[in-house]
Amino acid sequence: MTTRILIVRTSSLGDLIHMLPAISDIARHVPDAQIDWLVEDSFAQIPAWHPAVHEVICVAHRRWRKAWWSPEVRAARHALELDLRARRYDIVLDMQALLKSVWLTRMASGVKHGLGFTSAREPLAAFFYDVRHRVKFWQPAVTRQRELAAATFGYTYEGAPDFGLAAFEEEARVLRTHEDAYAVIMPSASRDDKLWPEQDWHAVFDRLAAEGLQLKLLAGNDAEALRAKALVNGRARALVLPRMDLTEVARCLAGANVMIGLDSGLTHLSAALGRPTIGIYKASTPVRTPLVGSALTASLGDRGKSPTRASVLSALDDALR
Repeated sequence: MTTRILIVRTSSLGDLIHMLPAISDIARHVPDAQIDWLVEDSFAQIPAWHPAVHEVICVAHRRWRKAWWSPEVRAARHALELDLRARRYDIVLDMQALLKSVWLTRMASGVKHGLGFTSAREPLAAFFYDVRHRVKFWQPAVTRQRELAAATFGYTYEGAPDFGLAAFEEEARVLRTHEDAYAVIMPSASRDDKLWPEQDWHAVFDRLAAEGLQLKLLAGNDAEALRAKALVNGRARALVLPRMDLTEVARCLAGANVMIGLDSGLTHLSAALGRPTIGIYKASTPVRTPLVGSALTASLGDRGKSPTRASVLSALDDALR
């Protein structure tokens, strides 16, 4: 008998990557699970990557909130509500535990599960679940999500996290036989307090060039592209990549020999794809969001404490070996 499941986790990029092992666990432990995933439309490609996800349902909360009471947005919200109410789920699992995710969770039919008062980031959200689960807060996000899923469906998970991204890894093995070896760099962020000094980046670039690796830099917008171009100005075999969709970025990351980036969703994606990955943390702590993957990862620095150039170069040497 099919168990129909709705997962509610709408954003953001890194958080959605951390969700993927829990989806693999559910598919492995719940017989005949049919998993739908409600997600922000700008991130819809991520759940679609996972082979166990049956249908991706999109919400446009980020766009809607700019004109929440406009006729167009009201109509779109009403259409989503009608769609969700028409579906019949056995379990609706809110894996975000925010008031904005509760609003969506309550629209769907099915027994609502979520985090309890002491586990949720926004404790008020717990009032709206039929079943609440206690999961320790201060532990890696991948572990928290796997534990919440296991508590909801009554199994014990084991083994290393499976992100369900094997298709990218298989494609990349072929790619590496045809392309020059390269490293991917993510030197920009939406917040200036995440940035790492230029001279330290130059030392990293020198080390990668000495290894014979081409440099491919990612940039999310025009300002980040300008910063990236300034960082590699005058360097041979250094390229600032054009804007790509998430699937194109994933393919690029999967083919890299190594990835070094600031604490961002794309850095977490690289680790999930099984690539040697070094994350530079300055404005957040890696205690809750360390890099997790099957290859070597290094989560360096902490909130208010920039990693040293020496520590990053040491980790890079380990990754290159």
